[in-house]
Amino acid sequence: MHRHGYQGRKFHRERDQRRALIKGLADSLVKYESIETTLPKAKEIVPYVEKLITKAKKGDLHNRRQIVASLQTIASAHKLVDEIAPKLGARSSGHLRIVKTSMRRGDNAQLARVSFVDDLGSAPVARAATTAAAASSATVTEGEIVETLKKPAAKKPAATKPAAKEAK
Repeated sequence: MHRHGYQGRKFHRERDQRRALIKGLADSLVKYESIETTLPKAKEIVPYVEKLITKAKKGDLHNRRQIVASLQTIASAHKLVDEIAPKLGARSSGHLRIVKTSMRRGDNAQLARVSFVDDLGSAPVARAATTAAAASSATVTEGEIVETLKKPAAKKPAATKPAAKEAK
């Protein structure tokens, strides 16, 4: 049989098993933000997740439903749309990187780590969101109350009215 025009890897699996494998890997990547798998699986999952990120950046209802259908859990889909995609707004493509790590001990397969190029923990959107949330919340913690009670109250100097004395 000829191989012309066929794309993608088979991984010695049936079509439904292959789709479930890709969905599971994509779900884990969104959930943990970095996964280690074999190199062919890593190369197969990167374009799949890149397309999901592009849909997540649009963020409308239709794209959100397509992302829910493309990932295994709804929580991962919402995390991708609500948390990850806004942090990747500055980049138009190339959101993921593949780094070869080591050879697997059992079968000597090449392993690779797939992760986001941008650090999602310190993204500019994340910092702006946390500072805005901290500024808007006016709650006082118990530690702040205890520290203010421990400090002695500073005496205010007596207010003088020099203008009133000069007027006389």
